[in-house]
Amino acid sequence: MISKRATQFTSFIVMDVMAKAEELERKGEHIIHMEVGEPDFTTPGVITDAAIEALRQNKTRYTHALGLLELRQAICDHYLKEYHVSITPEQVLVSTGTSPVLLFAMLAILDHGDEIIISDPRYPCYQNFVLAAGGRLREIRTCPEEGFQYRREDIARAISPNTKAILINSPCNPTGIVMSGGQLAEIASFDRHYIISDEIYHGLVYEGKARSILEFTDRAFVINGFSKLYAMTGWRLGYLIFPRKFSAIMQRIHQNFMISANSFIQWAGIAALTKAGNDVVRMLRLYDERRRYMIRRLTEMGFVIHVEPTGAFYVFADGRKFFNDSYREAFRITEEAKVGVTPGIDFGPGGEGFLRFSYATSLENIKEGLNRLELYLKKTGKIR
Repeated sequence: MISKRATQFTSFIVMDVMAKAEELERKGEHIIHMEVGEPDFTTPGVITDAAIEALRQNKTRYTHALGLLELRQAICDHYLKEYHVSITPEQVLVSTGTSPVLLFAMLAILDHGDEIIISDPRYPCYQNFVLAAGGRLREIRTCPEEGFQYRREDIARAISPNTKAILINSPCNPTGIVMSGGQLAEIASFDRHYIISDEIYHGLVYEGKARSILEFTDRAFVINGFSKLYAMTGWRLGYLIFPRKFSAIMQRIHQNFMISANSFIQWAGIAALTKAGNDVVRMLRLYDERRRYMIRRLTEMGFVIHVEPTGAFYVFADGRKFFNDSYREAFRITEEAKVGVTPGIDFGPGGEGFLRFSYATSLENIKEGLNRLELYLKKTGKIR
């Protein structure tokens, strides 16, 4: 019999959209993919070369459960350089992507019935990590007119005796909003609770700079990795930074569930942090060009962008003037316009009426996809 807990896991709807798009492609249709958040760039050569060299040197054995010391030190050096915060390699766990380390953070802090404060809308999978660790969600509805950001007074009202942590994500998926230093300081002021900060889109910022929660508190678990910034989604390499007292327990958790991340890929991670800077600058320039174009075109069509996204590679567009069922509309656009988009409901009830568009694809594809979308809106009578 299937466990009750497993039946409570929610679907990751964007993957269902992608499956539908791939089904259409097998039938010969040409689909423009703007549903999935995966960089279209090739992994920089300096990273690939480092992995190949590691294989040639037979660096294919287990590593320390926390990860290669050299990589953990490189991560510490990176946070010191970028954010002026000092952490030690004993505070870093390297694993096979950010999803495992998010789960391990939940396992480390949650007992049955403990609560995590979480925003609505938010990344769809967060709730399932909390559930898997025996926790419960305490949801806060955020407002599009405020960039879907937390308000301090709402957090204060949501805190209960069972509250263990507040989860934040900046730059944010799905909105592309970047939290300011002042906003992070307000979150950190709840100093009896842990802050779980998903920083996977750090570095993908087009105006100003993302701030790390570690600049404001040491009661933080920071999730980060290599998939987005370095175009390494299939490499599966991520890491967790945690308070020093959790070092032994994080090592124990990882020993049991993963043993260690792939050794030769960890050497590639070192190259990403130390040698791929020029490649990142090039990708950022192209992402920003795509971002500006997408915002302009969607606005011209009649979608509402309440707060301009300045990070990640998404535009969360308000389409309530066109539809009231984002799930149905996303699949209809995929099937009729041949453009994959993500329904806002995937990110929680607060996302209903919105569509998420990813600009992690070429400008040529974006132009064609938005042309198709505009034609679809005209054909269906939504715009003239």
